Amino acid sequence: QVQLVESGGGLVQVGGSLRLSCAASGSIFSSSSMGWFRQGPGKERELVATITRSGGNTYYADSVKGRFTISRDNARNTVYLQMFSLKSEDTAVYYCAAVHGAVSSYYYTRTGSYDYWGQGTQVTVSS
Repeated sequence: QVQLVESGGGLVQVGGSLRLSCAASGSIFSSSSMGWFRQGPGKERELVATITRSGGNTYYADSVKGRFTISRDNARNTVYLQMFSLKSEDTAVYYCAAVHGAVSSYYYTRTGSYDYWGQGTQVTVSS
C-alpha cells in the first residue's frame, strides 16, 4: 500500500512563506517522479511543480516560477515545496503525487500520468 501524506499547509499573509512536505510510504519513492498540484476554489487541479527521480531536473508552472522551489530527499522518502512571496491566488489545496516507475531524468506535467496522490493540505493566503 502506497501512501503520500502532505503536511505544512496553513494560513499565511500575502508575501509570506510556507514549506510543504510530502512523505511517501512504501518502496516507490526512489523510482518515482514527484509532483505538486493545487486546486483553488472553483478551479481545476493544476500542476505547480515536478521533479525527476534523482532530483536533477525540475519544472514549474509559469505562475510560480521564481517563487516556489521543489526538492526531494530520497533518503527520507520526502518531497518538498518551498513557497516564497505568496499571493492570494496561491490559495488552494495542495496535493503531492507520484509517477511510479518513472523514466529517469524525465518529469511529468500531465495529471493523468500520476499514479498515487496524497489527501491534500490547505494553503490559505490572506491579505
